[in-house]
Amino acid sequence: MPPGVLFAFSAYALYSCCDAIIKGLGGGLSVYEIAFFTTLFSLIPAFFTTPKGENWLSFWKLKNPLLVHLRGVSGVIGNLCIIYAFVTIDLAEAYAIAFLAPVFIVIISALVLKEQVSVQRWVLLAISFAGVMLVVRPGFRELHTGHFLAMVAAIAGGITTTVLRRVASQEMRISLIGVASAYILIVNGFMMTVTGSFSMLSWYELTMLLTIGGLGGTGNLLFIAATRAVPASQIAPLQYSQILWALLFGAVFYQSFPEAIVYVGVGVIVVAGILNVVSGEASLRIFSRNAPAGAGPSTLREAERAAAMQAPDTPLEDPIAGASEATSGKS
Repeated sequence: MPPGVLFAFSAYALYSCCDAIIKGLGGGLSVYEIAFFTTLFSLIPAFFTTPKGENWLSFWKLKNPLLVHLRGVSGVIGNLCIIYAFVTIDLAEAYAIAFLAPVFIVIISALVLKEQVSVQRWVLLAISFAGVMLVVRPGFRELHTGHFLAMVAAIAGGITTTVLRRVASQEMRISLIGVASAYILIVNGFMMTVTGSFSMLSWYELTMLLTIGGLGGTGNLLFIAATRAVPASQIAPLQYSQILWALLFGAVFYQSFPEAIVYVGVGVIVVAGILNVVSGEASLRIFSRNAPAGAGPSTLREAERAAAMQAPDTPLEDPIAGASEATSGKS
């Protein structure tokens, strides 16, 4: 196995570990508190990997302020919704619904950006949607708020990624991280105050939150290393390994064993998703939360530069944030 592929696989495994820990914290901490502290601690690795020529004191200087702030709003909405989903429903189901984000990315790109979308891509995205329907099975089972908010998170992720594609090559990395993180910290800090949902962290909770930040930051570094070592076409299919990790962690740590039909739906999503990203079209989309609680933009600029050096016609996208996600191209 090429080292770059191993790096990417390990990065996605670490991101899934973060999400599994978040689910475990949901019984003692509010969603707002989890979102606030996971984002805060995930900034620690970013401070130690600041690109040369960028200064955190100037992160607020933007070339596309309206778009960057729109991304901040969609990021904080997606961040809260996906954390709530992780806490309240099975990890595998949350991931399955969240992986509808590429569908919304293509829809937004076609309607708003007027990009051309091939029939093949529409068919594969429709198959992915059918896989999600197999997992969720609306009308055949009781759906919870977490299912609906996971869908909202997917829509928000689609908006976040589409905006990111337009601004990533023009904005500083610290701006992409700083503005997105500021929205999450301010909104969740305010919500903790007005709802009275803040509680003093126990040593265990503090350790787990710091672990999420450390694992997410390490995952970002591994993801960057992967994009520098191998072509994007070898990395993109690995994003779907997160669903498999979710099934494993759900079974081992939360005694969650989905029905057989869920495994069929997950299989459909994975196969259609992999065929979509290796279909050979000009634009290769990598959707991943990429860091806990949507702090993923820390990997974006490095991934973009690496993709440009290896294959100029194959841009990488790193949404969300979050966490967690660059250049324009065909969908």
